[in-house]
Amino acid sequence: MIVTLTPNPSIDRAVLIDALRRGEVHRATGSRIDPGGKGVNVSRALAAQGADTVAVLPSGGPEGHLLDELLDSAGVAHASVPVSGTVRMNISVLEPDGTTTKLNEPGPTLSEAEVAALLDTTLERSSSAGWVVGCGSMPPGAPTDLYAVLVRRVRERGGRVAIDSSGASFSAAVAATPNLIKPNHEELAELVGHELPMLRDVRDAARELVSDGIEVVAVSLGGDGALVITADVCAHAIAPISAPLSTVGAGDCMLAGLLHGLSTGHEPADALVTGVTWGSAAVTLPGSRVPSPADLAGIRAELTLDPDLSRAIR
Repeated sequence: MIVTLTPNPSIDRAVLIDALRRGEVHRATGSRIDPGGKGVNVSRALAAQGADTVAVLPSGGPEGHLLDELLDSAGVAHASVPVSGTVRMNISVLEPDGTTTKLNEPGPTLSEAEVAALLDTTLERSSSAGWVVGCGSMPPGAPTDLYAVLVRRVRERGGRVAIDSSGASFSAAVAATPNLIKPNHEELAELVGHELPMLRDVRDAARELVSDGIEVVAVSLGGDGALVITADVCAHAIAPISAPLSTVGAGDCMLAGLLHGLSTGHEPADALVTGVTWGSAAVTLPGSRVPSPADLAGIRAELTLDPDLSRAIR
């Protein structure tokens, strides 16, 4: 069982157009809506592959009702915490070459009591979970240390916790020493305070975090694959996609696959292959759709335990 906490979920509307031209009227060639937010996407990806998961999230307003209905339709078990505000709606504009432009709303302002209810619900649902995952941005009103508190409370109970976020909330969570973190290239550079132009730089930054007590650092690198670092392993995997449709949620699917691999007893390198396969499959799908088992067919992740560290990161 993997329990996800998404403090700032969304309705994700994807709009397909021929080309984005600022200031002009566009005619959409297609559209779709999906339940969104990083942790929600992790749970969606797990559920689509038949894995046990529960998504914990705030829900309020008309969009909250729609979000609950979409999760039910997708077969995603969820624990929705009522809030007075309205769940946000994010818009992704997708062009034929895979270019994605996102417009994200801030989300509802959460009260102190609503934040406490989210944490309590997550802990209640995770009493027998293999992993607890805190994912995504903080909504207005949520404290910067929300994920840090989650890390401490889960680890005090002997559980394993993973964090995928950015900014001040991510830094605070990292300082609390989760078992696993999953930044992307830009988020890792922000965390360590300097640019990471080469794969060697990414590895070295991840190793510093491992030396500080984080067991697994997984870095998603977009078209350059992903890297996993532990005290004993430096593994790189990549699955090139020739015709990408949308990158929305691909990193979340990668994290879902990685955690699924780890929770089923795979070593980090093998779990990375699962993660990269799921994430790459997501890139071939429209909007923020998550891959089913059939969508994984034909995706071949290449794993190396001796990566070319001189590789420049795009």
